[in-house]
Amino acid sequence: MGTFLFILQIILVVAFVLFGFMKFGKQMGEEFERFGYSAWCRIVTGLVELVAAVLLIAGFWNKTSLAWGALLISLTMIGAVITHLKVKDSFSKYASPLVLLIIGLIVLFSNWGSLFG
Repeated sequence: MGTFLFILQIILVVAFVLFGFMKFGKQMGEEFERFGYSAWCRIVTGLVELVAAVLLIAGFWNKTSLAWGALLISLTMIGAVITHLKVKDSFSKYASPLVLLIIGLIVLFSNWGSLFG
């Protein structure tokens, strides 16, 4: 399972570096307005995603960092899925956050014992 989790970790790092930086752009500003969220919420979400990505990168050497990064990703993606459901988006709009949530949960539960240790 080691190689599989390593690949999932890389997928999450790439996705959250990309999505984290995207939160600072105009397109995501318009999306967050559509969701009914303020600009500060978008910025905080982007920062949380970037912090999660940094923790996942540190997780290549430190399992506690990996677990905390996966927890942040899972919580953020729960919020994303709920938001898309709230505004009645089609499944295609929240398929990516749902997949990332599942990947985040796999990484989190595979490293659960490291969360506080």
